[in-house]
Amino acid sequence: MRGISNPDLMNLPDPSRLIFGLRDTGYDFNTAAADIIDNSIAAGSTEVNIQVDLERDGRKFVYFGDNGSGMDEAQLFNAMRYGAPKRSNIKSLGKFGLGLKTASSSICLKFTIVTRASSEASLIKLAWDLDHVQSNNAWEMLKEPVTQDDEQRFNDLCGDHGTLLIWSKCDRLLSKDYEQAGGTQERRAVTSRVEKLRDHISMIFHRYLNASNPEYANVAISVNGQWVKPWDPFFTERSEQVLPEHAQRISVQLEDGTTHEARMRAWILPHSKELNDEENERARISSRAQGFYIHREGRIIHHGGWLGVFRSDDPHYSLLRVEFDFDHNLDEAFKIDVKKSRILFDPALEEFLKAQLTPFWKEADKRYRRKDKAIAVGLTMNHQSANRTIAATNAQTAAVASVDASTQTATVNNNHGQGIKLHVPVESNVNPKSVYVETVDDITSGHVWEPAMRSPGQAGHSVGVRVNKHHDFFQKIYFRAASQGYTLDGIDYLLWAFAAAEINNSNPELTPVFEDLRDEISMNLKKLLRDTPIADAGAIAGALDSDEQD
Repeated sequence: MRGISNPDLMNLPDPSRLIFGLRDTGYDFNTAAADIIDNSIAAGSTEVNIQVDLERDGRKFVYFGDNGSGMDEAQLFNAMRYGAPKRSNIKSLGKFGLGLKTASSSICLKFTIVTRASSEASLIKLAWDLDHVQSNNAWEMLKEPVTQDDEQRFNDLCGDHGTLLIWSKCDRLLSKDYEQAGGTQERRAVTSRVEKLRDHISMIFHRYLNASNPEYANVAISVNGQWVKPWDPFFTERSEQVLPEHAQRISVQLEDGTTHEARMRAWILPHSKELNDEENERARISSRAQGFYIHREGRIIHHGGWLGVFRSDDPHYSLLRVEFDFDHNLDEAFKIDVKKSRILFDPALEEFLKAQLTPFWKEADKRYRRKDKAIAVGLTMNHQSANRTIAATNAQTAAVASVDASTQTATVNNNHGQGIKLHVPVESNVNPKSVYVETVDDITSGHVWEPAMRSPGQAGHSVGVRVNKHHDFFQKIYFRAASQGYTLDGIDYLLWAFAAAEINNSNPELTPVFEDLRDEISMNLKKLLRDTPIADAGAIAGALDSDEQD
């Protein structure tokens, strides 16, 4: 039984202060538009048409037209109320009775609904104008006449019945004011907004847009006359679903003791280097795209990131995306906000998800790194600058008397005397631009580097250094230096100097000592770099050899 009202304790909110305050609930243009589409889907629409217009004088309008059930006067009045009554369909994508109003006012100062429930009914219209509320300081809507332009827009975007929402006085559609209102720069900005909106809708409503998905009502959505195609975040045509069936269903107990079920699947995508350009465009593999894709009633409310379960900034896990589904029964458990764009995991659930997903998180990391290693081994690095400097410098090194390619030996005059015979790789006819320093993929000793006798022809061999592409030092340091724009010269000089010093100070008795030294240095470097990530495959491209350009 309700208590008896005490007029002295009634404390109604200030209309102007509250209606303007509700503009700042965290919407952006994309999330606001998605909230409006929610209402259209809840109204049984099979088609939603969005039009974004920029007038020559800089005025901006956004129109949302659907062919849903439409409304009569009482329903329209309730729909425009802040805190509208609950819908009879508890599965509705709408939740708090605020979305239409807060989403609209976050972008514009006036929003108008024109609607009818059947082709025989007359169009009816109501509007909220925030400037009107402020000037009168009253919760008063506007009941304006239906204009000929309203009728034309309704017919174009809705058809016989449905609902047309008009955003006018759009002061927040763009993030800044332009010097020339309605000019070229502002038109470009509006076009960019429209393109990003299409991308957002294609992801958020991908299940509803997918005509082959029987689980959800199919809805066709157009933006400025172009139909939106669904984007599959999991790239299921090429990805591997790795979560076993018994782990795909998660029971969540609510505070009232009832238990409801969420569903989860884990997808490992192919590496971007295994895809062609068109497939890469559809897969959209990046560190920002890894993580959870949370669906409420089939509509994405969170995309990308690990929500505290794992770190979200490491590109080596970007092949893993987790499909997580729940329905309206778990809204309270996941703390769904007004915008339906935020979710919070209970600490216990967070730990559970971490335990369930860790093996696949690690597997995604392995697959990414394995491909990166293969890419690194297959690429050629540009050491021309270091080779030129070494060739032009009178650095102290052994004099090469002769070489024998058949026995892989060289005779040198060094600090230990004349005619010192050393077992060392002998390479002839090498690229003239990489005589002194070259990265190679055939070193099997596990060493970071090895000295060699190298010549661009059959004679005139000089001391050079061969760098092992398979060692972690190369995979994690060498390439990163190149891909981030740092010069490789310093590393090249250092390794060549080590190789030259070894040849200049070695003899048959000391050769094993130098080999042991290289072995120990290489092992220590591997240990030191154990937790250092391999350079991102995309960044490796910056280290490609550019022999043709020099």
